[in-house]
Amino acid sequence: MTAAVFFGCTFIAFGPAIALFLFTIAREPLRVIFLIAGAFFWLVSLLLSSLVWFISVQISNKNSAAQQKGLLIFGVVLSVLLQETFRFAYYKLLKKANEGLLTLSQEETMPISIRQLAYVSGLGFGFMSGAFSVVNILADSVGPGTVGIHGDSQHYFLSSAFMTMAIILLHMFWGVVFFDACEKQRWWALAAVVLSHLLVSCLTFQNPEYVASLVPTYIILFLMGVWAFYSAGGSLRNLKLCLTCKDKDFLLSNHRPR
Repeated sequence: MTAAVFFGCTFIAFGPAIALFLFTIAREPLRVIFLIAGAFFWLVSLLLSSLVWFISVQISNKNSAAQQKGLLIFGVVLSVLLQETFRFAYYKLLKKANEGLLTLSQEETMPISIRQLAYVSGLGFGFMSGAFSVVNILADSVGPGTVGIHGDSQHYFLSSAFMTMAIILLHMFWGVVFFDACEKQRWWALAAVVLSHLLVSCLTFQNPEYVASLVPTYIILFLMGVWAFYSAGGSLRNLKLCLTCKDKDFLLSNHRPR
């Protein structure tokens, strides 16, 4: 039973992201490099936020429950702000890198478009965020022990897997919207990305009331997905052509800069 829980939750959490990677990124070495670089930037943001939080805990009153809860909230907010700061820094770096690649390339167009960079970097952020969110939970799911034997929720592992999947996909959508906002200098859109990221992170404080955290998270996931779709140049007409396999060039993986 523990093996079934482990593999089931793993495929729920990472299945869509792995499928996206295999079908849209794995065949292009340049995209793989940018994805790994995006994951590295997320790791650096996590390192800095963890360092600040660790120092804060050490100098705080560990016997004060209210103070420790406040530090936990502070750590979450700081982590989100640092992630978005590093997303912006990565955007700036990618712009410079793309200009350099265009200089070295013999073609007149950039070897990879900004929309592809947004998608790939967002998925890189999501992969690393999801891995750090659920790897310890998956390790515990192997056993020994039975979830809920003392009256706790039996949906802990399943809820964690669905939340991880949502976070991974949200990072991908946030990346697309964020880069598009930077390109068009829509600062309100940048603020919307940061605020939605903060909201989703703070919703996890509702656990173990999993319905109160998962339902709003998936509503935000749907809305951000629609926003990212239109930011990437999508339309209802193109979506219909894509679903009927009449316009393969519509797919973001096949997008070519013009």
